[in-house]
Amino acid sequence: MVYTSEELDQLKAWPFVEAKKLLKRINNKTPAKGYVLFQTGYGPSGLPHIGTFGEVARTTMVRRAFQEISDIPTKLVCFSDDLDGFRKVPLNVPNRDRLQEDLGLPLTKVTDPFGECKSFAHYNNQKLRSFLDSFDFEYEFISATQYYQDGKFDEMLLLALERYDQLMEIMLPSLGGIAKGRDKSYSPFLPVSPVSGKVLQVPVLDRNISKGTILYQEPDGEMIELPVTGGNVKMQWKPDWAMRWAQLEVDYEMYGKDLIPSAELARKLCRVFGKPPPLEMFYELFLDENGRKISKSSGGEGISMENWIDYSSPDSLGLFMFQKPKTAKRLTFDAVPRAVDDLQKFVTSYTSQGLIEQLNNPAWHVYA
Repeated sequence: MVYTSEELDQLKAWPFVEAKKLLKRINNKTPAKGYVLFQTGYGPSGLPHIGTFGEVARTTMVRRAFQEISDIPTKLVCFSDDLDGFRKVPLNVPNRDRLQEDLGLPLTKVTDPFGECKSFAHYNNQKLRSFLDSFDFEYEFISATQYYQDGKFDEMLLLALERYDQLMEIMLPSLGGIAKGRDKSYSPFLPVSPVSGKVLQVPVLDRNISKGTILYQEPDGEMIELPVTGGNVKMQWKPDWAMRWAQLEVDYEMYGKDLIPSAELARKLCRVFGKPPPLEMFYELFLDENGRKISKSSGGEGISMENWIDYSSPDSLGLFMFQKPKTAKRLTFDAVPRAVDDLQKFVTSYTSQGLIEQLNNPAWHVYA
């Protein structure tokens, strides 16, 4: 729908504020790739939780607001970092002793502790997709493992090899708070060992740009030359994030407040890859009833995503996600009836409102 500049100025709901920023950023023109790309990320090292859902829900709200004020095509991708090395066994899964044996392996090679899927990553990816599908989200799912192995990052990986020193100049100053000696061992490339299959954090001893390879030393002392293409290496997560922005030409992404310093680095790294970073928004974290951050590895004390749906409608959860995204939220059981009551009030007032009032009404963003 076409809105006058005066009407656009009156759209104050935060998804419209974000959508207007994005429209201005692209100069109200369709990007060369043919669409505006919204991205969300997921690390399948643990079970999906309410924060994972919240990121997709909120990004979808911005996407729908954008679609309301522009006819430029859009896409939403949900990118799973399932080539990451398995670093820690979650507390909220069975067969934890068995999982200890898989530490260091790519998540798509880690045993599924539930015994249902090809790997732990496949299980978690399936859980995420099933839940998102139940809410009728429109998205494209992308597996990092497939993207790396299919060569879709190869061009960027070769560019990273060529611009290795520029990447290191950005990354090394950020390692000050990391364990002593990390600056000596750090490399943006993580070899996937052809010996053990593990994702190794080892220094790069030499680079051959013409061959597209790196040289590193295995834990047993063996020297190995490895191509950076074809899924033989993965990038450390901050350069990986930036590489993904550049390769996919991401236009919009949001993330938790705890990732603000990482996003600042990713912006700089993205420019090394030759592309501008996306428009970004941070949101506050979800807390359990004791004020602790809810995580996928340990969950938390309070209401879960599944509990909420058991007690109420998905729409009330959508309202909870809409309200004050930059305010930390405690996920307690009394949040459910409050959200239900608030949503009913917004729905009741919606029918008697004019168009601009309706677009600013939270109910529009829940049901759009």
